[in-house]
Amino acid sequence: MSTKAQEVALDKVLVARFKDGDEAAFEEMVSRYWDRIYAMVLQLLRNSQDAEEVTQDAFIRAHRGLENFRGDSSFSTWLYQIATNLARNRYWYWFRRKRDKSVSFDQKVGGDSDTTLAEIFQADIETPQNIAVTNEFQERVSAAMELLNVKHREVLVLRNVKSLSYEEIADQLGISIGTVKSRIARARESLRDRLGNELL
Repeated sequence: MSTKAQEVALDKVLVARFKDGDEAAFEEMVSRYWDRIYAMVLQLLRNSQDAEEVTQDAFIRAHRGLENFRGDSSFSTWLYQIATNLARNRYWYWFRRKRDKSVSFDQKVGGDSDTTLAEIFQADIETPQNIAVTNEFQERVSAAMELLNVKHREVLVLRNVKSLSYEEIADQLGISIGTVKSRIARARESLRDRLGNELL
């Protein structure tokens, strides 16, 4: 039996014990999965305090919902999905509050262009005028991002803000790498349309 199969089998036993009223079974699940869930959430949020809170929330929700867990997917898949959804919700809360407005100057301005933001804003010294222009541009990008549909916005943030690979994005969203690439292309096209000639 493979390691993965052994884990799934043990999870089934622990779920059954929990449903029979054995609280220690859930404590064992927390011990088994805490570090993995925390690491995954930290990769998404890049903030240890928020990752800790989201991980705690994920286990609280799992504890509340485990009685009704039908086992259509493995326990670990179900738990990862809870944590991923909570992390996404936390991230989009920040995004709406403009807590994450930083834009990498190394990123390309468009899918078909090799021009980076650094080339657009070449300056040896950050003058007040340069800072104002940069801030205004970031505000326009943030506003345009808000107008994208959720799937397009999400994939652009994971790629351009969180710097995840196509494989990591596919894994996080539960979609194929081909879908990730096509969604990013459509999202960038839509963003360029909304920003007009600024990104051309």
